[in-house]
Amino acid sequence: MRVAILDDIHRAYEATEGVRRLRDVAEVKIFAGPFGDASALRGFDALIANRERTRFTRELLQALPDLRIIAQTGNHAYHIDLNAAEQLQIIVAKAAGGFSRSAGELAVGLMLAVMRKIPFADREVKNGRWPMPLTHVLRGKTLGIVGFGHVGRHVARIAAAFEMRVLAWGRRLTAEEADGAGVERRQLDELLRSADVVSIHATLSEETRGLIGAERLALMKPTAFLINTARGPIVDEPALCAALAAGRIAGAGLDVFDEEPLPMGHPLQKLSNVVLTPHLGWPTDEMYSQFSDAAADILLSYLRGDEVPRFVAGR
Repeated sequence: MRVAILDDIHRAYEATEGVRRLRDVAEVKIFAGPFGDASALRGFDALIANRERTRFTRELLQALPDLRIIAQTGNHAYHIDLNAAEQLQIIVAKAAGGFSRSAGELAVGLMLAVMRKIPFADREVKNGRWPMPLTHVLRGKTLGIVGFGHVGRHVARIAAAFEMRVLAWGRRLTAEEADGAGVERRQLDELLRSADVVSIHATLSEETRGLIGAERLALMKPTAFLINTARGPIVDEPALCAALAAGRIAGAGLDVFDEEPLPMGHPLQKLSNVVLTPHLGWPTDEMYSQFSDAAADILLSYLRGDEVPRFVAGR
């Protein structure tokens, strides 16, 4: 088998155990940057795709007659024409790699950054000034977690160490599950009214797109902060900008946006009460190792003739 690993912009795969295992049975080539023309991928039986960095259109898939399987890292396949893959008999396999603890850590980091005004203070001190702003601690505050899957639960555990009260909402969250996790289950609107910090950890779907719009932002306290390390479109971005600019909420820490990279001149870049990071949630040493292992497991199972978990069109 010939395997190509795509878009390894951090040059992180080579040192992973997953790649070592693959090299025992397959020829592996790692593309650190864009592969260019589709001809660069001809002759490969398998591709390992890094999140959504490569868009697999029908045209690209048709240009790869040798391709039999894509090991897609992460939990999404928005960027793959699954109907075309199915028609071309290309398996799109789920190499999820487990949940992203790093996104949970970053959410807490953004809370600290925006509430303690860390980026502002760093910039001021480096410019020779010595500001003394009033800042806000996490201890004793109420955290509202929107989307209580693996990442949301991880954030709840970290929040407990800060002695925060934790409220949670999830479409399938039961009272028993909430009790077992040590959090209080709330309806979404009630959570937004009560929380000092709202942290988004829902999965993007048609049901959650625009979930936090102008009306729900208006429910939040003027002293509350919004954190989003999930997906940009879950929050109505223009409505959020308006709320931040008018001081209807205290601030926000954002790692995800409607359009990435964030265009120059975007209203968020002009606001002093936001901390912005460029989708740092997942690209970490731990996550690359998890992805590498998951992709290796998928491809080794495929080589043995075993069934592998798949993304299926329409599901």
